[in-house]
Amino acid sequence: MVRRSRYLPALSLLFAFLFLLAACTEGQSSKMNSKLESFRYTNQSGNPIALEDLSDTVWVANFIFTTCTTVCPGLTANMAQLQKELKSAGIEAELVTFSVDPEKDRPDVLKTYLGKFDADFANWHALTGYSFEDMRRYAKDNFKMAIVRDTRSDQVIHGTSFYLVDKTGTVVSYYDGKMPPYDQIKKDIKALSK
Repeated sequence: MVRRSRYLPALSLLFAFLFLLAACTEGQSSKMNSKLESFRYTNQSGNPIALEDLSDTVWVANFIFTTCTTVCPGLTANMAQLQKELKSAGIEAELVTFSVDPEKDRPDVLKTYLGKFDADFANWHALTGYSFEDMRRYAKDNFKMAIVRDTRSDQVIHGTSFYLVDKTGTVVSYYDGKMPPYDQIKKDIKALSK
C-alpha cells in the first residue's frame, strides 16, 4: 500500500500535464521546431522503414499501442479519418504510427490492428522493432513527448498529439489527436508540400 501511494502524486502530475497539453492544442496547431534523429524501424509488413525513406515527403506521426484500453482506438480512428480526408482532397502525405509497446506490437499485430480501421498501407506505416526504452528516449528527445509504463497495469501512458513533419524531417507542428482539426492539418500539409 505504501509503495502505491508513493507513485500516485507523480502519476497524477503526469496525467494533469497530458490533459493540459491536450487542452492547449484543441482545435488548432501548435508550432514546434524539432529536427528528427535518424531511425530505422520495421513496419507492419516486416519491411524496414528509415527516416531517409520519408525524405522529401510531408508526414503525420502519432503514437499508440494495440492493447490500449483508453485513447488509442480513438486516435487510430482519427488517423484513419485523416487518411480518408487527405485522399479525398488529393493531398499527398505519409502517415506514421509508432508503437509505444513494441514488445507486444509485432508487425503482424500492428497490421491486424490498423486493418480494423480500414487503414490503407500504401501510405500508412505502423512502426515497431525497437525496445521500449529506445522509443521512450526517441519520443522525448524528438517529439518532446513522455512515455511511461503504468506500474499498476499493462498499459502505457503517452501523449495523444498528431505531429506534422516537413520534407527535411523536422517536426513543425502538433495537433490534438483526440479532436483533430482536419481542415487545418490539410492546409498545413499543402503549404509544406509546395
